[in-house]
Amino acid sequence: MNEANTILSDWSFRGCGETEWLPAIVPGNVHMDLLQHEKIGHPFYGTNEHGLQWIDKQDWEYETTFGVTPEMLEQSHLELVFTGLDTYADVYVNGKHMLSADNMFRSWKINVKPVLQLEGNVITVKFRSPIHEDLPKLEKLGYPLPAANDQSELGGLGDKKISVFARKAPYHYGWDWGPRFVTSGIWKEVKLVAWSDVRLTDLYIEQQEITSAQASLKIVVEVECEQAWQGLLRINADGRRWEQQVQLAAGLQTVELAATIAQPRLWWCRGLGKPELYHFEAQLVQAKDGVEQSVSSRRVTTGLRAVRLVTDQDEQGHAFYIELNGVPVFAKGANHIPNDSFLPDVTYERYRHEIASAALSNMNMLRIWGGGIYEADAFYELCDEYGLLVWQDFMFACSMYPGDEAFLENVRLEAEENVRRLRNHPCIALWCGNNEIDTAWSHYDENMGWGWKRDYTPEQREQLWADYEAIFHRILPQAVAGFGNGIAYWPSSPMRGLSGDGEQHAFNLSKSGDIHYWGVWHNVEPFEKYNVHVGRFMSEYGFQSFPELQTVQQYAEEADMAIESEVMLAHQKNARGNQLIKEYMDMYLRQPKDFPAFLYLSQVLQAEAMKTAIEAHRRKKPFCMGSLYWQMNDCWPVASWAGMDYYGRWKALQYYAGRSFRDIMLSFDDTNGSRVDCYVLSDQNEPFIGELTLELRSFGGEVLKQFSVPVSLQPNKGHIACSFELKGLLSEGIEPGSVVLAAKLKHGGLLVEEKEHYFRPMNELELTAPAIKVSEVKDSGGTAYVLETDTLAKQVRLSSSIEGIFSDNYFDLLPNEPRTITFYARNPQGDQAFIAASPGKLAVHSMTDFI
Repeated sequence: MNEANTILSDWSFRGCGETEWLPAIVPGNVHMDLLQHEKIGHPFYGTNEHGLQWIDKQDWEYETTFGVTPEMLEQSHLELVFTGLDTYADVYVNGKHMLSADNMFRSWKINVKPVLQLEGNVITVKFRSPIHEDLPKLEKLGYPLPAANDQSELGGLGDKKISVFARKAPYHYGWDWGPRFVTSGIWKEVKLVAWSDVRLTDLYIEQQEITSAQASLKIVVEVECEQAWQGLLRINADGRRWEQQVQLAAGLQTVELAATIAQPRLWWCRGLGKPELYHFEAQLVQAKDGVEQSVSSRRVTTGLRAVRLVTDQDEQGHAFYIELNGVPVFAKGANHIPNDSFLPDVTYERYRHEIASAALSNMNMLRIWGGGIYEADAFYELCDEYGLLVWQDFMFACSMYPGDEAFLENVRLEAEENVRRLRNHPCIALWCGNNEIDTAWSHYDENMGWGWKRDYTPEQREQLWADYEAIFHRILPQAVAGFGNGIAYWPSSPMRGLSGDGEQHAFNLSKSGDIHYWGVWHNVEPFEKYNVHVGRFMSEYGFQSFPELQTVQQYAEEADMAIESEVMLAHQKNARGNQLIKEYMDMYLRQPKDFPAFLYLSQVLQAEAMKTAIEAHRRKKPFCMGSLYWQMNDCWPVASWAGMDYYGRWKALQYYAGRSFRDIMLSFDDTNGSRVDCYVLSDQNEPFIGELTLELRSFGGEVLKQFSVPVSLQPNKGHIACSFELKGLLSEGIEPGSVVLAAKLKHGGLLVEEKEHYFRPMNELELTAPAIKVSEVKDSGGTAYVLETDTLAKQVRLSSSIEGIFSDNYFDLLPNEPRTITFYARNPQGDQAFIAASPGKLAVHSMTDFI
């Protein structure tokens, strides 16, 4: 036996100073353990969050007792490995202090062979309160550091914002969509690793040059030896084999082996091709008595691709886009936050549900935002499998950070470990230093930023900026350059780019870099402004809605069902969020008849806002080459910007995104005021030839006018297929609020895309209650249904009693246009995230049911 791993389980916990030990869940945290023993109410229910802030002021300890086998004890090395400790922890083994941890984003390894015995070994992990640990750091510094989203007042700390001192998930301290639960605990697994002689500790596939003709690789293995060792290094991948004789010295070292693969199967993101994967295995082989024996092995899965960030200067500024295998990619997707306030509750199935949902919504990129965590391996493996590119932030957001030597060294080790961990994943397309800090501070422009600079003396400003540069312009780019497999580094989002004169922060009309546009929502600008503020890459923008009634009922009672109730305000972390939704609803929609109707209309409103934005971005291709809305998911049940709520239930936005992100898409633009243009847009890497048919119809189904034009698109291009002057289209006698322009795009007689355009906002449409007929599709086993209507049915919503999604939802149903819809149940087991199934109790509604 060269190496053996044992997962340590059977943990107990207690508050330090208490006498009673209770069974604990590891991986887990204190909040989860208190909940399972009914010591606290559910943190997500009602206003319970407010009464649970005492937990982070207390120290806690975890303990387990275990034995080891004689075979393990005979090994030369016995290592205790904590893959995740949250956050300030002291580890004792059989009463001896062995480790002090201070970063939840790092793993920790200690040699415990000198202190272990066969039976009765005791590991104690004492977690120090992150609040009491970091308050003295603030006092020592002598002035506060900006931390815009730290909900210190809710935590009982007044204006003392200490989140910036801990290398811990920033969102744990609260955000404008998330609660304040400052957790402690063993949040990842604990292993005991026994080994002797020699072992492989890392396998890295460095992709030096990748083309369709050949992949040139450098295979790098890291080996740890007790003493000098010689033998054979063997690499297997996809039926190929490379071998090299090696002579190794005692200690930790790397061995490199050059390899080429002719005509490689390239990894592509969704929409451009298959996300092909290769499985590499490295073995150390030694001959014994003439028989080869593998003494240590390691496996990784990767995809072969060439990816780069293009920021070349052009006639309009500087480009900003991802190029994959030589093809410019229009990035379509959303920003990802952690899936739970209590991270160990996130299962593989929940990750798969999110990634599969993104792929089904025609996304090709997710941005892992910098206020959360470096995600679990499963997240990236699923992105590799589904063909989703990942924009990966380092875990810094909306704050200025300390720059003392210990903090900077902690950051360096954190960055190097996580870049090394993720470098084999083909999905990784970009590393970004932080979220919004450059633009918030705006060091080189006194009149820009969030006003932070005004609170500091000139000397303090220079010190804060020097500390910023140490992290984001030195330590992090060095980690990416040294270990990142050639992936680009971008210092901050949004940003125009680094230059000697300090012209780096981005603003809404920047013609270089990436943009976060929040005029719609925070500044209460109308949706139409999305057509104006279009940058080179829109990496954040968003609009809120409530989740569906079923989700709201899981944290609120009937008496709480009002937007200004205490519970609704507790589950709305944006200061004016509920009121803003109402203000926009007054602008664009009719009044909801009751609170459930308000929930439904809030989702329609959000979806319409994001449709306006996404299609404006895509129409400006190739000037704009990315559209990532805020946000994909939620960490608790809440009113937020998410398109998919905490329980994974798709809001209207998720269905809308699937339509607006289609690889071949129709889009209407009437921003000119006197005409409407119909765009045909392609993100595919091959030509498209089809026919576009447009019909002006009454809401009752009468075809008033009809047009047809051929469509021919070059790969990855788009253009205006046809334009209509409104005066000619809406001739005398046609009431603009009672007609719709319906477009269908076909290829080889098959429908590829369809889109409707209205000539008045929704609150001015002359809607009448439709009679919607629902018929089960024969031989579908109750999984598919045909919907028909006698008059326009606006915003048709299907709901089920089974958890799952529909093939389409929140769509407009026109007379004489039957639509077949299939239900897909969420699948907790097996390889597929969704399977066609009966929806159980099926309900169908349209907008007139809610106003």
